[in-house]
Parts: sequence; C-alpha cells; structure tokens
Amino acid sequence: MVDRSEFKYDDINQLPLEDVLKRLKTSDGGLSSDEVQRRFAKYGPNVLTKQSHYSFLHKLLGHFTHFLAVLLWIAAALSFFADRMKPGEGMATLGWAILGVIVINAGFAFFQEYKAERALQALHLLLPDKAWVMRGGQPVEMPRREIVPGDVLILEEGERIPADARLIEAVGMRVDNAALTGESRPKRRTADGTADGHWLDLPNLVFAGTTILSGHGRAVVFATGMQSEFGKIAALTTVVETGLSPLQQEIIAVTRIVAVISLVMGVTFFLVGLWTGLGIWISAIFGIGIIVANVPEGLLPTVTLALAMSSQRMAKRNALIKHLPSVETLSCTKVICTDKTGTLTENHMTVDRVFVDGLVIESREGCFFTRGRMISTADAEEWRPFFDALLHCHNAKRVRKSDGHYAVSGDPTETALLEFAIAHGLAHRAPLRRMGELAFDADRKRMSTLHWSEGRLIAFTKGAPESVLAICTHTYSHGDTIAMTPSDRTHLLSQSRSFAEQAYRVLAVAMREVAHQPEHIEVETIENDLTFLGLVAMMDPPHREVPEAIAKCRQAGVRVVMVTGDHPLTALAVARKIGLVPEQAVSSQSSFVPVMEGPQLDTMSDLQLRQLLTPSRPDEPDPVFARMAPHHKMRIVSMLKEMGEVVAVTGDGVNDAPALKKADIGIAMGVAGTDVAKETADMILLDDNFSTIVSAIEEGRTVYENIRKFSTYILASNVPEIVPFLGYGFIGMPLALTIPQVLAVDLGTDMIPALGLGTERPQADVMDLPPRARSERLLDLPLLLRAYLFLGVLEAAVALGGFFLYLYSQGWTWGSHLDWSSPLYREATTVTFAAIVLAQVANVFACRSNHLSVTRLGWFSNPLLVWGIVIELTILALMTYTPIGNEIFGTSPLPLWIFGPLALGAVGLLLAEEGRKFLVNRRHGIATTAQPRS
Repeated sequence: MVDRSEFKYDDINQLPLEDVLKRLKTSDGGLSSDEVQRRFAKYGPNVLTKQSHYSFLHKLLGHFTHFLAVLLWIAAALSFFADRMKPGEGMATLGWAILGVIVINAGFAFFQEYKAERALQALHLLLPDKAWVMRGGQPVEMPRREIVPGDVLILEEGERIPADARLIEAVGMRVDNAALTGESRPKRRTADGTADGHWLDLPNLVFAGTTILSGHGRAVVFATGMQSEFGKIAALTTVVETGLSPLQQEIIAVTRIVAVISLVMGVTFFLVGLWTGLGIWISAIFGIGIIVANVPEGLLPTVTLALAMSSQRMAKRNALIKHLPSVETLSCTKVICTDKTGTLTENHMTVDRVFVDGLVIESREGCFFTRGRMISTADAEEWRPFFDALLHCHNAKRVRKSDGHYAVSGDPTETALLEFAIAHGLAHRAPLRRMGELAFDADRKRMSTLHWSEGRLIAFTKGAPESVLAICTHTYSHGDTIAMTPSDRTHLLSQSRSFAEQAYRVLAVAMREVAHQPEHIEVETIENDLTFLGLVAMMDPPHREVPEAIAKCRQAGVRVVMVTGDHPLTALAVARKIGLVPEQAVSSQSSFVPVMEGPQLDTMSDLQLRQLLTPSRPDEPDPVFARMAPHHKMRIVSMLKEMGEVVAVTGDGVNDAPALKKADIGIAMGVAGTDVAKETADMILLDDNFSTIVSAIEEGRTVYENIRKFSTYILASNVPEIVPFLGYGFIGMPLALTIPQVLAVDLGTDMIPALGLGTERPQADVMDLPPRARSERLLDLPLLLRAYLFLGVLEAAVALGGFFLYLYSQGWTWGSHLDWSSPLYREATTVTFAAIVLAQVANVFACRSNHLSVTRLGWFSNPLLVWGIVIELTILALMTYTPIGNEIFGTSPLPLWIFGPLALGAVGLLLAEEGRKFLVNRRHGIATTAQPRS
C-alpha cells in the first residue's frame, strides 16, 4: 500500500511536467532496477487485496452448520443415544443415514458453488495482466502487479490502464472511465496542468481499470493497489455487511417450526408414556423416536437439488448463479436498481439517424427509412459526398480477427461511423488516399482529413454542429451546392438541438474542394468556406429485449430504478426509449419524472429520500438517478432495504461493487464487468442483458412455489410415519412401521418425485402476480395444516387401514400377541410401507398445485415427475420382492390382492384433495383454468 507521507499527490494535477517528475522522484526514462526493488518492497504489489478470498474450507463448513443441518445433527445424535439405551431397534441405522444425508448434501451444494467459482475464475483469465513501462531508459513489458509509484507508463490505444497516473504526454488520447464512474461518454486527456474539476474528471489524470479508446501517451504512476481510486472503491465492499438471503431466513424459520413440533410431540409422548405406566426408558426411547421421525430428512437434499437444477436452467439462459439461495431470492425481488450502460444498453455507440436534404432518416437493419417509407439505393446515392465523409473522416480501423471476420477498433464515436458505412454497403469501394489530417482538439471541437479523389483534393470535416456550421458557407442539397442563408443555419442548429435534447451525440459533417496540395496542412487553409453535408445522431442503443422486459417487470409488480453515472439527459432519453418513464418526460424539469443528480442527493435528508423512493400511486414512475457516485448508489440501496424492499442491484464497474454487496442479490455483467464486480455479485449475466434478469426472476418465483409444493409433499408423509409410534405407545397396538422403513420413505421413495415437483413449469400467471412479501413464510399456517392435518391424516388412515386389514385377513385379533420376528409382522409392516408409497403417488399429483385440479395440469405434463413415480414404484417392488431388500428393510413379499385396497385408498386421497380444491376455489372465487407455461 502506498505511503502518502513520501508521495503527496493531492495536487499532482496542478504541477508542471518537470515538477511532476520531481515530486515522484523519477525521470523521463523511468526508475532504475534498484529503485524499483526498493519501492516494490516498501509499497507492495499493484493488486487489490482480496478481502473475501474463496475459502474452500470455510465454504464447505458452511454447508454443515446452517440451521437445518444442525437440526439433522441433533436428530442423528438422538438416534445414536436411543440405540445405546435400547439396541436393536434400528435407531443406529437411522443415525448413520441422517449423517449420510448431511455429508452428501453438503458435498453436492459445495460442488455446485465451486463450479460457479471456477467459471468466474475462467472469466478472470481472459483479462490481460501486463503493461509497458520505462525502466532505466528502455521500454519494458512487465506484469502489472510489479508496477510501483514513479514508474513511467507507455499507454497505447486499446490498453487497460494499470495504475493511477499523471499524464506527461498525450496525443489524441480519449479514455473510457465507465468502469470507474459509470459515465459512458469518452473523456479527452491532455498532459497540461489544470486545477479545475472533479478529481475523476481532471483531463491530465488516468486511473486504474479504465481503458484508452484512442491515441497514445505516457504517464507517471502516483498510486497503486488499494490506494488507487479503483482500490478505494473496492475497499468499500469490506465495510458492507451482507445479511442472510430470504431462503436462508426461511430455512431457519422452517427449522424452528419443525423443531418445536418435534419437541412438543416428543415431550408430550414421553410424559403420557410415564402416565400410562410404560416406564421411563421405553417412554424416552419412543419420545426420541417421534422427535427423529418428525425431522424431514429428505427436505434438505431436495431443496439443494431443486436449487441446483434451477441454477443449471438459469445458466442455459445466460445467468450464472454463484450462491444457490440466490435463485430463490429473485422470487421476492421488489426493486431492481440497474445501471444504464451495458445493462439496459448495448454499451456500443451506434448511428441511429442522420439529417440530410432536410429529412430525418432512420437507420434500421442496414436500410434507410424516412416518414415510414424505405429509401431506395438510387435515392441514397444522391448523398454520396455525405457517406464519403463518414467513411473517411475518422481514424477507426478495420482489423481482421483470427476467425477471418473483421472487427472495427478505435474511438467509439468513430467506430460507429465506420460500422454505419459498412452496414449500409458504403464501404465496398476502395478508400480514398489520405493526404493529411487536422486532429481534433478541444478548442476547435472538430477534425478534418484531406483526400485525393479523381484528380482533385477534398477535405472532409466533422465535429460539434455549432463549430462546423460556423465555418460553412454552402449546403449540399439534392446533388447541388447552394449558398447557406442565415435561416438555413438557424434551422440546422435547431435540428441539432432537437437531436441533443433526445440525448443523441450529434456531429455535423462538411466538405470542400482544395485547389492545390498545401505545403503545410493548417486550420486556416482547410477549415473555411465549407459545404454542409448533414448531421449524424448517435447513441448507445438499448438492448432490443429491454422494453419488453421492463413491461414484464411492471406487470409483475417489480420496480425498476435507473441509477447511473451518466448525463441526466442521456439517462432520461434511454429511460423513455425502454418505457421506464412516460414519453412526456423530456427533461429534468418534467413534472412526470424527477431526475436526481448526485449533488442534489447529497442535500436530501433520509426522510426526503424515503419519500422520493415511495411512489404515491401504483402507476407512478420511479425517479431516474444520474451522475451517481458509488456512495450515492449505496445510500439508495440501503434506504430501499430499510423500507423493507428486497433489492437487486446490477453493475459492471468497480464503482458498483459496494452496492452489489449491500443488495439482497448483486448482479454483475459477465462480458463488460470488472473483476471486483464479479467477485462481489451473487449472480453474473453472461450476456450483459437486462432481460436475462427478468427470466431469472420468473425462474426464482417458480422455484419458490415448487419448494412449497415438495415441502407439502415431504411433510405429509411424516404423519403416517409418526402415527404408528403414537398408536404403539398410547393404545398398545403393534408397531406398524419400522425405523428402516421410515428411512426408506424419507430418503428413498420420496426423493425423486419430490425433485419432479421441483421442476414444475411456471404457471401462466407467475409474472402477473406481485412479489411475495418478505414477511411471507415459506411454510405458512395453511401449508402446515394442509400437509399435517389433511393430506398427512389421509395417508395415515390409508396406511393403518391397510396394516390392520392385512392382519385381520390373516386371523390376527386385537389384543393377541404379535411377534416382531414373525413372517406375519414383517408382511404387515410391508403393507404399511407400501400404503405410504402408494398414497405418496397420489399425493405428488395433489401437491402440483394448491388450487388447480390435476386434470387441468395434465397427468403427463411433467416427464420427470412421471419418471419419479416409476422409480418410486420400482423401489417398492425391489424392497418387497427381492431377498436383499427384505434383509435390509425388514420387509416380506406380499400377495397381489392387498394392492387393490391400498390403491383405492390412494385414489380416495386424491379425490378428497380435489374436493378440497373445489370448495376453496368456490369460496374464494379462484379460477381453476390457469395452465402451466409451455
């Protein structure tokens, strides 16, 4: 870390060039090798300190110690304790099985997150890690981490700047500071000293993590590593505390509910057992048995597998999930705070329209349109001089890539001009020979190039409209050159302002013939008496899918708030284009949408900000936040969370990292995102497209509903597992189910159908409903009542009915002794087990929806569910009719006739649930015709 006591750089921007070198104790030829070693030893490597490095051990241990895992640990310990008190009851087997569940689940969840981490590391490998510097008077390429204060950087077009530095030489240099500030406009850079402006906007400073768009130069490093602006913002992430995700909070709540139910039932049974004279040891054993039987051992792995499968589906839709619970967090997201550049827009400057011959002409898919009609190639040929100017008056280059295709490189504005010409088939002719150039400078606000064309010299000029029009005396119209009148100039400036108010970046284009090749190309001889050709309007266009995604968010009750470092007019224009704000909102003074800038936010109290972020009516658009610094974004996110909102934040730059960490779910860009943003985020968009977030929200909502479905399914089977113990303890009936058979249901037959429920398709109205409240419980009272007191009781009735039916059919009578080692007892418990399995087959169809009839959903519309049932019945057959299954689970082959009554009982359960749905829907007026989305 840089020691400020030696190198004071707060005023480095104001110093003359020679004083810059003196201040940093270096020279124009760079540092000597000995001095580099001394400074490297003192200041350390030029890297960001990884505050939260991926720890394999820490991550793995986390999967063994969350609340539901702790409950399973307790259940396993109680099982071993019960086995020690009374061996031979199968409790030790149950204990080992529960431990196996914990280990397998932890390993699987860790593997999923490890794969996501490896994918992230693969993205990091794509980034360059070397830079050119002067050392001992010679240019040397070296690792960026070895750069120290005082090094002289050699900067070229297209490079990423490795450290904060003061320019000592700059030729036509423009930089992209979007990764640091969020503003997409290229910034010009000069080596001259200056005292005015914000630190990040000073024209003679360049910063780590930003990119050189055009030009070249040299700069002296004054800050590296965590002392760079890049590092300071990254350090903000270390002071942000991340809370538990909604799903983690729900798992805690579920664990507490299950623990309380289990404990109450276990203690109650223990006390009743003592009261009825069972004795302390038997009462204790069966009390522990009921506690363990109440624990849904299959719930944890099923939740993990469902989230993992969902994350795989999301990966196919270009959303990489780093942390599995983040899948479900998306389901309750109420607000998305999104960056503009690269998320809502393509982060690629494009010519959208031009103004020639008094016509505003739109460019769409390689064709020209005006007033709703397409312009023919012959008509467009009249504007050949205009197109020649666009094709030649720039320094963008066509570069052949390794795959044989061409790419355009250079300044974004100039690459947009060249790409426009190529897209419209204007670049097929051989380029005109360039004879000279007048480079752009901030005073003239224009550039000119001189070309040889068919025996004559032609100068093309482009630049700011007010600058170019001031030196135009003629205009090109319908193939003729005519004198420009004052009213013509006024009209053209008015059209330019109209484009600018729509947040277009506007250039004017002009030309002139030069009588002879000048000895020296000078402004006075080239840039005068020009003929105006037209205006070019450019912008970073929104992704095509974004307007539809915004509409889906609004329909789903999800607010979208733009928080950008870009210019207010640009932000508002994009917001209008994507439907984020009404078309009438055309300026920051609009009464429809307030546009808040960073300095305005600084003057607001927390109460005022809360009021600003609280819409007064459902259809009121949210404010647009422009020119926002990292701490502004953090404040907005923090306030929204204090208001009880579940907040998702998107970002790609270092400036976004603190807010990404503060959010309930941070979403980084995979293509344009910086390392810091990706490491901080919970989810990475592999295509940098906002619409992917909407798809992920839909997936998250579906996952949440599916977790509720299979939770109901799993909890319902606990009742027929518990009731036999209650009957055995309270009324002295034979124990109808053994511990190994309980285990076979929880971790065997139930698992695959439960996973099938976890893959249910979203309902057609899933994005028509508002987000669930943060206070809404995963296992709420209606779900628990339905699982335990309705579906569970019906299953218990089917199971015990089958048990006693079989016993009575074999001559057993109530009160007669039934030896646990007898064939009849093994067959009777097998009937109970088979009854639970068949009842669960019916139950899995019942749990597909809380209110839709299974006939509406379709019997075979979920293939994995059907296969799950096939596997479930196969396991039942193997356990019942194979010697190894009989040996392990204490089962015995059954006569086929018994399956008839059991199947009738399962059908009865399904019919009862269908009747319940009908009555509830009729009472509440709920439609039952909604279909799952195909």
